[in-house]
Amino acid sequence: MTPATVRVKVWQRRDRKSQLAIWAAWLIATAIFVACFHLISEKTIWDFVWDAPAQAGDLGARMVPPDWKYIHQLWRPLWDTLNIATIGTLMSIVLAVPVAYCAARNTTPSVTFVRPIALFIIVSSRSINSLIWALMLVTIVGPGVFAGIISIGIRSIGFCAKLLYEAIEEIDEAQVEAVRATGASAAQTTVYGIVPQVMPAFAGISVFRWDINIRESTVLGLVGAGGIGLELNAAITQLYWTQVSLMLLVIIGAVVVGEWVSAKVRHAII
Repeated sequence: MTPATVRVKVWQRRDRKSQLAIWAAWLIATAIFVACFHLISEKTIWDFVWDAPAQAGDLGARMVPPDWKYIHQLWRPLWDTLNIATIGTLMSIVLAVPVAYCAARNTTPSVTFVRPIALFIIVSSRSINSLIWALMLVTIVGPGVFAGIISIGIRSIGFCAKLLYEAIEEIDEAQVEAVRATGASAAQTTVYGIVPQVMPAFAGISVFRWDINIRESTVLGLVGAGGIGLELNAAITQLYWTQVSLMLLVIIGAVVVGEWVSAKVRHAII
């Protein structure tokens, strides 16, 4: 065989079929993007878009300086907001524990019947935003802090239960078997074999969710569920922009303090 007849193989990252498939996928994605952009452009008033920087600058000028005299009227709404977040979190924790226990494969009473119901509760809770829960609950129980607490609690059940049941499924079964081998009942096995293993995760999940709920509770007042969001909605409706800027600063401060507290607690626990 002469050197002229030797076929030199050139290394390629992908074969021809894979490369063509990638190019076809990029072509389809580009076509979808162009079609979506064209659809959005047809429904967009571009004069408003080009004028947005000027409008934002004008609104920012109206919000400065904040009306610091109004801050004395914000302490009660801010306290209501913290209560909504705290009590709603406690409510969700109490309800999330049995749901998580029933959702975990190694603790559920029935994999066929009970576990699917528990998983459905988790998915249902997490699928609907707290603002939508608040909107429905304001209609059912009326406006106020109570509707906000229930909406935060219902929204948080799925979050806490999901992370908790995953922690339960990851426990060391050897410790559980050791407790069971002593003749302990099912309740004693849970208390002494499972709870000590998941307690750090449970505490971390609870504090983390409380931190999230502080943020979410600040906007529930926009639909009448109490808290500082109710004052914010009233100020925006009446165009009191200096009060709006003050409330935004107060909300940011409350969120920062809440995040700092939750970080300290998580660090102390974990």
